[in-house]
Amino acid sequence: MTFAEELNERGLVECFSAPIEEILGTSRTVYWGVDPSADSMHVGNLAVVLLMKRLGEAGHKLVFLVGGGTGMIGDPKEQGERPMLDVKTVTANTRALKKQLKKILGTLSFTIVDNADWLMGVKLVPFLRDTGKYFTVNDLIKREIIKKRLDTLDEHISYTEFTYTLLQGLDYLTLHQKYGVDLQVSGTDQWTNALSGVDLIHKKLGKDVYAFTTPIVTDAAGKKFGKSEGNAIWLDPKKTSPFRFYQFWMNLPDARVKNYLSVYTFLPSTEIETLMKLHQRNPSDRQAQETLARIVTEIVHGPAAAAQATAATDALFGDTSFHQLSREALAVVLAEAPSVKLSKPLLKDGFPLVEALVTGGLASSKSDARRLIEGKGITLSGQPIADPDQKIYLGDLTSGYALVRKGKQSVLVLVLK
Repeated sequence: MTFAEELNERGLVECFSAPIEEILGTSRTVYWGVDPSADSMHVGNLAVVLLMKRLGEAGHKLVFLVGGGTGMIGDPKEQGERPMLDVKTVTANTRALKKQLKKILGTLSFTIVDNADWLMGVKLVPFLRDTGKYFTVNDLIKREIIKKRLDTLDEHISYTEFTYTLLQGLDYLTLHQKYGVDLQVSGTDQWTNALSGVDLIHKKLGKDVYAFTTPIVTDAAGKKFGKSEGNAIWLDPKKTSPFRFYQFWMNLPDARVKNYLSVYTFLPSTEIETLMKLHQRNPSDRQAQETLARIVTEIVHGPAAAAQATAATDALFGDTSFHQLSREALAVVLAEAPSVKLSKPLLKDGFPLVEALVTGGLASSKSDARRLIEGKGITLSGQPIADPDQKIYLGDLTSGYALVRKGKQSVLVLVLK
């Protein structure tokens, strides 16, 4: 199987300016750009970063562009104009994104550039003469997002947003001239912007360069990931902790797991097929999700964080006892799971379980808690509780902790203080 065939088989290619076999049939210098609209990338960006990593491992040269210049403008979105960021914010965000890229790519050789280095020095009249004349308004207003904005009542598009695609075309031209870049990859939502660079270089220099896109990865509701969508799963551990990051992959519906394994892991397709067959035999074990969660968490946060997230997950939702956890994994459990602290005096005569459920947020009221218990929806340290008057005693908190579960996904840690 050729590299191009592998990408196709994994569903990583959607739009292309020439047959993908032709594009990847020779060594390329390839670039992907990300605007610093936030101080962290998210899992949607990660899909393209990992595609770039595949290209690098296949022998292509990599250039990553952080849009310190275009980030001052903002890529047009489907509704409303993006907030304008000040220079200080864009600079800080750019620095953070560069750090993330270096961490994910590890020892792989690559170049990072910032388009602020050339765009901030562009003069208006030369830009209009040397770049703007190669674009027609007729073509630009037909582009999907611009057309949608123009056709929607009470919507508009500013001239600033309108020129974004020209700036991206200039990026490709600049990278081609300075670094020999001849391939751009992006998410499919950037397809027309990528073509701007392809067309500009062909018209201006008479040379053929290429572009292809990878499908947009969406969440369980079918929405693409992003800050504006309100569903971003961040790569920055301060914004989405490694445990929460791990849980995102663990909680994926079965229907999406194979696709995510193809996009976010480097497992061979044959291993993915085998894993999915094992998963289908016993879906409740969530073996496919666990493999995916472990691998991607290792890529983004490192093996230690992945191991701690795995152990914490097994303690909260599996069969691992708290006393079996390492100090680090236990710290993750206590930081991430809701908890109720109970003193020895409170436990001496028994603390009502219904009160713990309400205090810990597993029940909205004592009557709700009693209904949950009577409906056999609550377990204490793995044991089903049927008595609504059940009390918690010191002996229930083995090693100073006890776990209460409501169903499969809701938990509460009782902590001896």
